[in-house]
Amino acid sequence: MSMWWSLHLRREPASVPLARRLLLGAMETAGVDPDICYDLSVALSEACANAVEHGGGEEGSDYRVTAYIDGDTCHIEVSDSGPGFVRAPRSTDPTLLTPPPAPADAEDGRGLFLIEALTDHVRYATGTGRRGAVVSFDKILKWREGAALPMAS
Repeated sequence: MSMWWSLHLRREPASVPLARRLLLGAMETAGVDPDICYDLSVALSEACANAVEHGGGEEGSDYRVTAYIDGDTCHIEVSDSGPGFVRAPRSTDPTLLTPPPAPADAEDGRGLFLIEALTDHVRYATGTGRRGAVVSFDKILKWREGAALPMAS
């Protein structure tokens, strides 16, 4: 069994908890372990906050969130129409993208590093010939004891 949902959200701070609550509700209903739910909700919140802050130049533009549970893996993707990411330093590989590092004394700028710490696999992409960034990440799921809907492959 698998399930997915997709949201088209305005780049407004109020959209971040909406996306987080929808993800938490879906995972809790499916019977995902609470610790995994928490990790993914924080990672999603960080990705959405980045899309809200950096996702485009015009007021009120939008971003998209897609979440997909397939078997024992949750895939999440957040895409926006902002400036995207830059190529990794000293790299000629156009597919190797990296977020800029946060200064040690910064109050913010650590969201992408939190996503990497809380999930199993992270990918960054910038559209060829278009503006925008995509942050996608996966996490292997664990199930609550007696889960009503374990998603076996």
